[in-house]
Amino acid sequence: MKKILLGLATLLCPAFFMSGCAPIGEKAAGLSVVYGATALIAVAIWVGYLCLARKKSRWLIALFSSVLLVNVGYFMLGVSSTLGQALTANRIAYFGSVFLPLIMLVIIMQATKIHCPKWLIGVLLGVSLLVFLVAASPGISTIYYKQVSLSQVNGVTVLNKVYGPWHALYLYYLLGYFAATVAVLVRGYIKKATGSFAHSMAMSAAFFVNLGVWLMEQLVQVDFELLAVSYIISELFLLGLQDTLLEQERLKALVEQQAKSVVAPLDYGNDLPAVDENRLQSYQNGLDLLTPTETTIYEAYLARMTTKEILANLNIKENTLKFHNRNIYSKLGVSSRRELMELHAILQRESE
Repeated sequence: MKKILLGLATLLCPAFFMSGCAPIGEKAAGLSVVYGATALIAVAIWVGYLCLARKKSRWLIALFSSVLLVNVGYFMLGVSSTLGQALTANRIAYFGSVFLPLIMLVIIMQATKIHCPKWLIGVLLGVSLLVFLVAASPGISTIYYKQVSLSQVNGVTVLNKVYGPWHALYLYYLLGYFAATVAVLVRGYIKKATGSFAHSMAMSAAFFVNLGVWLMEQLVQVDFELLAVSYIISELFLLGLQDTLLEQERLKALVEQQAKSVVAPLDYGNDLPAVDENRLQSYQNGLDLLTPTETTIYEAYLARMTTKEILANLNIKENTLKFHNRNIYSKLGVSSRRELMELHAILQRESE
C-alpha cells in the first residue's frame, strides 16, 4: 500500500509543477493537465482502495468517493464549452465537497473512540443535502450566485461568479464543522485517549488545511482550484495513516495473543539490579512520552515477540525499527531491550 501511495504522489508532483513553472502563455494548458491528473489519481485511489485494502472502512470509501466527484467536477468545468455544462460541473464538485466535512468529522470521532449515533448522522446528512441544494441553485435561482458567466483563457473555462445573499451559508457550514472537530479533539484530550488522540490530531490536520485553502481561495483571486491538489494530498496522507493504524492494530492483537500464551512472566530471581527511585520514576514518566507506534513496539517486547515478528507485522524495515528503538530507549533511559524488561520487572515487583 505504501508503495502505491508513493507512486501516486510521484505522478501528482510533475503535473503540479508543470502548471506552476510553465510560461504564462502555456499555463492554462498546464492547468488542464493538472485537473486531468488529479481526476485520474482520485480514480486510482478509489479503485486501489476498493481492490487492495485488507480492511475497508465505509467512511474512507465515502471520503475517496467525494474527492473523486470534486476532482471530476473541476476537470469537467475546465473543459466546459457552455454555461450549462459549467454549472453542471460546478454542481458535481459541490456535491462531493459538501459531504467531506461530515465524513472527516465521523472519521475523527471514530479515532477518538466517540460514538456517533445514527440519528445524528442522519440529521447531518440532511443539513449537508440542504447546503448542496443551495450551492447547486445557480442557473435556477440567484440566492447563491447573483450572476454567473464563462470566460475562456487559452481553452480553459473559468466560471465568473457574483456572490448572492446565501453564499455565506457554505462558510458558516464549514466553520460549524471546524468548531465540532475542535470540540471532538478537546474531548479526546480530556479523556486521555493518548494513542487515538494523536491519530485524530493527524487526521484533523487534513481537514484544517483544506478549510484554510478554501478560505484563501475566497480572499485571493486564483486561476487554479487549489483544492483539487489539496484533496488528493489529504487522501494520500489519510490512506497512509490508515495503513499504519491497521498494522499497529494487527501487531497489538498478536501481542495480546502472545501474552496469553506466556505461562508465567520472566523470573529474574535475585538477578535484578538495584535501581534508585529516580531512575524508576524517569522510566515510568518516559512511558507517557511514547508515541502509539513506540508503545506498540514496547508492548511487543514485553510479550517476548522477536524482532522478526515485529518487522513482519508492522511491515517496516530493520532500520526503521532501530530508529524507533533509539527513541524508546532514550525516553525510558535504557540502553537495551534487556534493561528495558528488567526495569519493567522491577516496577511490577514493587507494585505487588
